[in-house]
Amino acid sequence: MIVTKTIDEFKIARKTLKGSIGFVPTMGALHKGHLSLIQKAKEENEFVVVSIFVNPTQFLEGEDLDRYPKKEEADKEICKLAGVDILFMPTSDVMYSNDELKIMAPKIRGYILEGSSRPGHFDGVLQIVMKLLNLVGADKAYFGKKDAQQLSLITQMARNYFLETSIIPCDIIRDNDGLALSSRNVYLSKEERQAALLIPRSLQRASEKISSGEFNTSKIKNSMIDLLREGVSAVEYVEIVNRDFKLIDEIEIGNTIILVAAKVGTTRLIDNLWI
Repeated sequence: MIVTKTIDEFKIARKTLKGSIGFVPTMGALHKGHLSLIQKAKEENEFVVVSIFVNPTQFLEGEDLDRYPKKEEADKEICKLAGVDILFMPTSDVMYSNDELKIMAPKIRGYILEGSSRPGHFDGVLQIVMKLLNLVGADKAYFGKKDAQQLSLITQMARNYFLETSIIPCDIIRDNDGLALSSRNVYLSKEERQAALLIPRSLQRASEKISSGEFNTSKIKNSMIDLLREGVSAVEYVEIVNRDFKLIDEIEIGNTIILVAAKVGTTRLIDNLWI
């Protein structure tokens, strides 16, 4: 595995890859969810590139940029054992300069749900993903469905800007207790971890209601919120949308996403279910 930290180092290493390339962009603190993306990239491509970069422009003031989990040496070893060909680990000075051009999130879809509580967050996400996709020039890039709105906007960006890289959605990976894997799970105390399980359980409740024939989204949402309030610190939102992120009144099988954002203690967690 080649480890690169500058643009020039990466470009030199990139030229050695003669074949299809799968790309997995991450912010580090790698877990089994990231590994599933890497494994899928390996299955579908001849070479795999992984980036690790905690992107400052997607963090709002007061968020956890300074304490975001960092495990550089462990991440290197995980990538090496997973068969990654190039690991790109730049600093902010490498990725950003003064007075840059900006990629802006769409004014509606970028400012609802996650964008409502974190205005400007998706501008930063799209900015760094555009940079990385242009730099890597991969055939396919792999993103988890847990960040469903992010995935939707990145897919739109690739389409709107005629990027050649295909955006590949990948299923959510969960721990044995059902909690969606996230680097932020390390913030949870033992008691908070138990409370956090109400998030996947609320989605399971929604699934059970749909299976029993309940398609009214308001009734499903209210039932989920009732369950969440039994233990989480705050319910930020529970919404049911179609794949274009438009609110719907009735479940559309094959075209629905149920989304949850909640705080457990001071830790903000998101999860979703694709129907």
